[in-house]
Amino acid sequence: MSKQVVHSDNAPAAIGPYSQAIAVPAGQLLFCSGQIALRPDGSFVDGDAATQARQSMNNLGEVLKAAGMDFSHVTRCTIFMLDLNDYAAVNAVYAEYFGDKPPSRAAVEVSRLPRDARVEIDCIAVR
Repeated sequence: MSKQVVHSDNAPAAIGPYSQAIAVPAGQLLFCSGQIALRPDGSFVDGDAATQARQSMNNLGEVLKAAGMDFSHVTRCTIFMLDLNDYAAVNAVYAEYFGDKPPSRAAVEVSRLPRDARVEIDCIAVR
């Protein structure tokens, strides 16, 4: 099985030793790394959890697009939040990206995220 690195210049570059996404086999399955509220130029979007969730989802959308996919292909997401009191606000933003068949998901509270972000979201997509 071979893996293909997926990269979009319209999403922020990885800030560590990882790829934006990896597609296997032959692009049928896509594992997207967690996205935080970074703009494509690497600058941080400061703001509340909803604002940061929107930027995270926009970043995921660009990575999906680079793999020839979109949010309809997403089968699984994980949302990491600094504060589960932001759950409703993040859910409201998240719901805008999926139709009536949202993917399976987990949402967890964590003690800290890269760049002190409030939200990080990753996903798995299937063609």
